[in-house]
Amino acid sequence: MVTSSVAPDDPASGRGISRRTQSDIYRAGISGTTPAVPVDRAALEAAARRTLSAEAFAYIAGGAGAETTMHANRAAFDRWQVWPRPLRDVSERDLSIDLLGRRRPTPLLLAPLGVMEMAHHDADLAVARAAASLGVPYTLSNQASFPMERVRDAAPDCSRLFQLYWSSSDELNASLLARAEASGCEAIVVTLDTHLLGWRTRDLDLAYLPFTRGMGIAQYTSDPVFRRLVRERAARPASGAAPRVKVTPKAVAAAVTIARKGAALTGAGLGDSIRSPLPRAAVETFLDVFSTPALTWDDLAKAREWTSLPIILKGIVHPDDAQRALDAGADGIWVSNHGGRQIDRSVPTLDVLPDIAQRVSGRVPIVFDSGVRGGADVAIALALGATAVALGRPCAYGLGVAGEVGVREVVRNVLAELDITLGLAGLTAVADLDREVLRAV
Repeated sequence: MVTSSVAPDDPASGRGISRRTQSDIYRAGISGTTPAVPVDRAALEAAARRTLSAEAFAYIAGGAGAETTMHANRAAFDRWQVWPRPLRDVSERDLSIDLLGRRRPTPLLLAPLGVMEMAHHDADLAVARAAASLGVPYTLSNQASFPMERVRDAAPDCSRLFQLYWSSSDELNASLLARAEASGCEAIVVTLDTHLLGWRTRDLDLAYLPFTRGMGIAQYTSDPVFRRLVRERAARPASGAAPRVKVTPKAVAAAVTIARKGAALTGAGLGDSIRSPLPRAAVETFLDVFSTPALTWDDLAKAREWTSLPIILKGIVHPDDAQRALDAGADGIWVSNHGGRQIDRSVPTLDVLPDIAQRVSGRVPIVFDSGVRGGADVAIALALGATAVALGRPCAYGLGVAGEVGVREVVRNVLAELDITLGLAGLTAVADLDREVLRAV
């Protein structure tokens, strides 16, 4: 049992969290108080649908194509069952793991969540504060709604990783990684599977991409290299006639949103920002540099020149790519198909996790995501070879329904269910989870 400076029933300790969580909920119920967000995962998604705008819910909940990959991710969990093992002393349970040179109180991470201003005005600030309160590392998105420095200041105790979408500008990539290191991030997560934007049917039906409204680009507009690129673009003579945009209330609202986001670039009020070419130039510059389909394995070596932080490669689903990542010197592998958002009919991540874990053979940590909805899912992924498990959509739903409190309750509930699953399987530590705990269906 790892020692901890926090009380055994403190949620941040990862110990006794199931007892504390259920006790808190049922005691509050005596006074008629129910949880801020539904505990049931289907009810949580339904509550988010009711709370969020149609565009926001589509962006967060949607997947690629017919969303077959999303369903396959969940179906993969249904092919495994946990063996209950009674009559064992499980009064003390330890959820802690070793990850990136530190002992963590739980095996949970928060996956990178982009454009969270669509869910709540506090966006990344609320997520970071919730993560810090539970001792769970937060992977800050490259597409965040607040600059990484603001997130650090809002939650200085939050353990943070920084997720990079590899831009077509190496100078910008280097600048973002330097800022991540300077702001206290512990590792860089390079997302590999978004070099082309997935065919996301829900967003296409609504003709809505938040980045075209200047949303989710705060890491860029706060970056000195990006700001210089914007100024250079705005200073260039326009080539050809600008595309005509039909003037509608939605078009006007989009223009105002872009102008507000552009205040960081112009340093002016809303009226002057609307008249300035910089906000629109920022959106166009972002769309130009966001990603590059020319990225190859050889390019990854540049990241070692840009940062001294550990580098985790996210978006690995093939065992051969896991081996290639090891050969490239990756410090960690993140098994993910982007939650089904990138390619329809992708291989489900849970199905390939055991093969990847066998290939990696403990040489680097394996982070797992895609399809995780509850604590029993976390237990299964750990038993099949994951070192840590990342939670995505449920956190976004919690944020939309109840802000920081909503995120905290979602994460707390997942940890509590993991703790209960561990104990009812007759185990006292997540380190003991392996294939012997599971039965294949």
